[in-house]
Amino acid sequence: MLDDLRALLGPSNVLEGADVAPYSVDWAGAAHGTPLAVLRPANTAQVSAILRTANASGTPVVPMGGNTGLTQATAPAGAWVISLERMNKIRDVNVQGRIAVVEAGAILSTIHDAAEEQNLIFPLFFGARGSARIGGALSTNAGGSNVLRYGNTRDLCLGLEVVLPNGDVMNLMGALHKDNAGYNLKHLFIGAEGTLGVITAAVLKLFPAPMVHATAMAAVSSVTDALRLLNALQAASGGAVEAFEYMPGAYIDACQQRNPGMRPPFDQTHPVNILMELASAAPRDAQIGDDGQSVLAQTLETTLAEFFEDGTIRDATIATNDTQRAEMWARREAAADVMLLHSPTIHNDVAVPLHHMQELLDSIEGIFARLDPGAIDASVAHLGDGNLHLTCWPKSADPALHAKIHAEIEDKVMALGGSFSAEHGIGLEKRGSMARYKDPAALTTMRVIKTSLDPNDIMNPGKVLP
Repeated sequence: MLDDLRALLGPSNVLEGADVAPYSVDWAGAAHGTPLAVLRPANTAQVSAILRTANASGTPVVPMGGNTGLTQATAPAGAWVISLERMNKIRDVNVQGRIAVVEAGAILSTIHDAAEEQNLIFPLFFGARGSARIGGALSTNAGGSNVLRYGNTRDLCLGLEVVLPNGDVMNLMGALHKDNAGYNLKHLFIGAEGTLGVITAAVLKLFPAPMVHATAMAAVSSVTDALRLLNALQAASGGAVEAFEYMPGAYIDACQQRNPGMRPPFDQTHPVNILMELASAAPRDAQIGDDGQSVLAQTLETTLAEFFEDGTIRDATIATNDTQRAEMWARREAAADVMLLHSPTIHNDVAVPLHHMQELLDSIEGIFARLDPGAIDASVAHLGDGNLHLTCWPKSADPALHAKIHAEIEDKVMALGGSFSAEHGIGLEKRGSMARYKDPAALTTMRVIKTSLDPNDIMNPGKVLP
């Protein structure tokens, strides 16, 4: 079979032996087994041929983009890896229609650059954007820092091209904002983590590039007060808040430890720190006043001043240039590296309704105080959409205790009406959580869909479903 695929793909695009090593390890350096081979197709027809061969022989396949996932969804042991790295073209950027047609292997930052050349943006931003590929972002329904305003990847996609497990190519590449022609199959494959087919291309929504940003860091009394600030900013700016990120004092300290050259946001450490950013494409918001600030920056400063006067804000700093703005964002986007500062780590990606975030954080503090006093909680959150990225360095080295802490936190999340997976997906890591918390009827329906589309179970087998 591999000889046939060499003839199809070219010898250099069928990798075996030592050449598969880079595909055997995830971004954090954890090895998850060795693939049988790595196949690097150049187009959809080649993906189709690979899947026809795999399906006929019962050979498992694992689609792989940039391999930047966080739930072991691309663990490749005993399977062929289909790497989309060669299918990386930006086929079209249509300014009038505000869409980009891209191949699944296009790197996220490359899509950003192509949009910006036309004074547009593709508003999916997260720390791994320099290596993450859009097919992987779609397969996990990635989130990031701008979900508050623009939604998840699902909300930014108009159309898909998907190769089914039997090799059939399903063309859903419409650029329509409204299409009620039967089941919405596009959404079935977004977030499926490669278990139902291989996404090979997509039609993405683009938006006008902001003419002005207003960015600030503020230390506030509590997360509850921070959410009051968020609502006030939304009202004052007409919904222009693009990001509202929570960083506790322990994270700020850890960030300094990991990056000694990075300046702290304030002269002293505060327990609750918020990075906020407003943006607008409206000329009126970009107008410069007598004080040298844009109207949008004045709106931000006025609102912060009101909260400073009533004691809600303890300290604040506003970025006055692009360098200062980049410095603020670098602090937040260092989260993945900061997580690796100590080992072991208890980590999770959960979501709760916004008004329950303070209760969740208080509960987590209580769980650690009761089960592992001295543990350091350096969690961060996309606070504007209720997504907490739990990062804790336990004092105890007992794996059984770590599992108990993890389970108690997830129990609390679910009791608050939350989700045990906010934006990272399920992969291998959260199959146990799926078994514990997912509605049984929903699991049955998922299995029926999986079996119907992939009866030979070749697509990323063992992932997502418990």
